[in-house]
Amino acid sequence: MKILLVDDHAVVRMGLKVLLNAVPDMEVVGEASEGDEGIKMALDLLPSIVLMDLSMPHGKDGLSATSELKKQLPDTEILILTMHDDEEYLFRAIQAGASGCVLKSAPHQELIDAIKTVCSGNAYLHPAATRRLMDQYLGNLKQDQQDLFQLLSDREKEVLTLIAKGYANKDIGEKLVISVKTVETHKSNLMEKLQMKTRPELVAYALKKGLLGYGI
Repeated sequence: MKILLVDDHAVVRMGLKVLLNAVPDMEVVGEASEGDEGIKMALDLLPSIVLMDLSMPHGKDGLSATSELKKQLPDTEILILTMHDDEEYLFRAIQAGASGCVLKSAPHQELIDAIKTVCSGNAYLHPAATRRLMDQYLGNLKQDQQDLFQLLSDREKEVLTLIAKGYANKDIGEKLVISVKTVETHKSNLMEKLQMKTRPELVAYALKKGLLGYGI
């Protein structure tokens, strides 16, 4: 694994070089102190992975350099090194094309594992970031479901509840005093609004929303 270090602190680069060169199959092939220099060296050295500092006050910063480098060397992996334990920086790094993010405060073994993971073609996020990403994803999913439910009319919610209780279209029509064709229209609208395709999906959704008096 040929590694290029891009960090504005010479002491940090020295420490990383000593650490990584002691690992079998890893070799630091170059060092750069800012983004533009890092891009130039990467084009010359063609490293397997670039360890990119996120915050570099002089020259191109880590995010800009990552984005530019991925355009020119799409097969080169980039692992962001940062002091910021913040999902905003994480999202921006991923959007820029980075394959992962490691805190500078992380143990040495975590950094080594992260490099191996990224070089094998997988993404790497430090554990705290992974937890926050999962929480945010689940939160967004829950919010999306709540928003979709709000799109339903009162009549559609009634039809959904009766579908979940196992009533056939004809029975639903009799209970609500509407035609079978109208029931089918409501059912079609339900599926479209909730982005579902089958009756079992509607039943499962109704259960989760507690429309039968209990949720799962």
